[in-house]
Amino acid sequence: MSSGLVAYLDSIKERDPAARSRWEVLLYPGVIALGLHRVGHWLYEGRLYFLARLINHIARFLTAIDIHPGAEIGRNFFIDHGFVVIGESARSGDDVTIYQHVTLGGTNPTSGEGGKRPPTIGDNVAIYQSS
Repeated sequence: MSSGLVAYLDSIKERDPAARSRWEVLLYPGVIALGLHRVGHWLYEGRLYFLARLINHIARFLTAIDIHPGAEIGRNFFIDHGFVVIGESARSGDDVTIYQHVTLGGTNPTSGEGGKRPPTIGDNVAIYQSS
């Protein structure tokens, strides 16, 4: 494994007490979704929008995690479990953890109009849905 991938998997093991090995972490839906997002984002940046969205739909089908290929995601981003939606204009810093059932997107809550709706997230942030 490359050193960047090893560092990423180790960052997840540090945040998830259930993770027993890097190999196990490789099977996490959030890791799979993020890996496919990186491919889709590369295609999106290359203006290959159809292929980028195709990768996005495959990832969503496999993982129940929907990350728009236009979203900019930082290093060591960890989605713990699934059912997460991240919109096109979302921007994320490094070392962010998102727990299940979080949506970063939607309409502007003050006017209902489009524009930059998903938030910009800083570094070392944990996001979860409170009950």
